[in-house]
Amino acid sequence: QLQLVESGGALVQPGGSLRLSCAASGLTADYRSIGWFRQAPGKEREEVSCISTSGGSTNYADSVKGRFTISRDSAKNTVYLQMNSLKPEDTAVYYCAASTMVIECQPQIGSYRAIYYYNSWGQGTQVTVSS
Repeated sequence: QLQLVESGGALVQPGGSLRLSCAASGLTADYRSIGWFRQAPGKEREEVSCISTSGGSTNYADSVKGRFTISRDSAKNTVYLQMNSLKPEDTAVYYCAASTMVIECQPQIGSYRAIYYYNSWGQGTQVTVSS
């Protein structure tokens, strides 16, 4: 059974950086993409980035392009989300999730309700951007 564990959330000042980690145990070849989502209070959960389990494809929401970078260490079965130039509006609980249905991180994030296509979820890690 797949288990996803996020870490790295913290309180950071605007303009600062954080790196989130998502450690996956029990990841099988059935899972094709790993996504990072976030949910702010009173808002819907939204996908911010995706990486294919092959590592060949990545995708980003428009709101984080140029600031966030997703990567993976296959030896450690860990996916990272490097977040730079953080803004107060990035404050949210960040979740990683795995999908057997999303292939090569397509279609484009924001063009469909991605939460319905991810099968397994972590427990989340809090990111707060505030001075």
